[in-house]
Amino acid sequence: MSTSSQAKPDLSTLRIDKTQRTAEKGGKRWGIVAAIVLVVALIAGAALAFRDQKPVVEVAVAQKAATGRPALLNASGYVTPRRRATVAAKITGRVTGVFFDEGMHVKQGQILATLDDSDVKRALESAVADRNSTRAQIADLEVQLKNAEIEKHRAEALQTAGVQSQEVLDNASTTVDSLKARIALTKVQVAGSEARIAEAQQAVDNCVIRAPFDGIAVSKDAQVGEMISPISAGGGFTRTGVSTIVDMNSNEIEVDVNEAYISRVEPGQPVTAVLDAYPDWQIPSKVRTVIPTADRQKATVKVRISFLKLDPRILPDMGIKVTFLGSEPDKATGAAPAALIPSGALREESGHKIVFLVKDNQLERRAVTVGNTRGSDAEIMAGLMAGDTVVVKGPTDLHDGEAIQIKK
Repeated sequence: MSTSSQAKPDLSTLRIDKTQRTAEKGGKRWGIVAAIVLVVALIAGAALAFRDQKPVVEVAVAQKAATGRPALLNASGYVTPRRRATVAAKITGRVTGVFFDEGMHVKQGQILATLDDSDVKRALESAVADRNSTRAQIADLEVQLKNAEIEKHRAEALQTAGVQSQEVLDNASTTVDSLKARIALTKVQVAGSEARIAEAQQAVDNCVIRAPFDGIAVSKDAQVGEMISPISAGGGFTRTGVSTIVDMNSNEIEVDVNEAYISRVEPGQPVTAVLDAYPDWQIPSKVRTVIPTADRQKATVKVRISFLKLDPRILPDMGIKVTFLGSEPDKATGAAPAALIPSGALREESGHKIVFLVKDNQLERRAVTVGNTRGSDAEIMAGLMAGDTVVVKGPTDLHDGEAIQIKK
């Protein structure tokens, strides 16, 4: 078969039908429209969701303002005894007896412990023996002096009668003077022996450790057989104390007050104290003294506060919070605050103080009259009542009647 006679392909079959082309264009157009509609719907939904979102706020309940002295300042500190002593020995020695336990009441001079005194007692006995020996020499010298004075008188009589020479009289006088000098020297030696006895006796007394004042033993730091010393010997094998004694009648409060507020504190100022261990117990106190120096690291001034009445529940090193009170309010004015709210709840609008009340999760704008501040709280003289719920923290653009969500 020849090439010219082969069948040629029919290209007309590749032609796209016009109706089919129109249908495909219409489908693409409707897909784009649907996508645009979906985007618009999402944007509208998001806008509605943001529009309906409620602002989250923190609230607080207005408290009833306590009558009496206003609170000027709050501080925290610890109970500290003015008299607390770590009792130690004046000498190094081995403990032979301990006569107290923790929590025991002790009296001034009461024996707490004893040390081994065998060596110092031997030294005391030796000093006493030396004293007695020296004192005995005085008696012998006094006998010799008496005989020498007799011989002197005899020599004087014989010399006056011209029987003896002046030399014999001079020798007798010298003997008398010499014996007197030896007696005086021996008496001085006896006094020195007495001093050595007192020193040895003091060493013996130092082996007895006594309480320096009335108080309570709060620690027991040594046991029988241990070595103690007034200074540490290193290595941790030598104790430096026997016990810590605290005078509970000297308990007071020590707090650090920021130097920016120390002008609000003065001696004799009334204070209310609350122990962390007894949060419902208010203890009346007063400022004893303001220590006249500041801590440059903490920018604080130390203040000491005395309890008006001590109680066995008040223990050293307990945590305590205090409130410094101001002067009595002027009763003649008859003005008493209606409520007490945190200062953060106050807002300013056109030069007036307002707050936002919360009722049924909706805000109510309320103008208030503000009195004095009590620490971090503010007195509300008018516009609120105790028990009202106010916004403490929230957006700055809150408005009256707005629905809100309370932060849990």
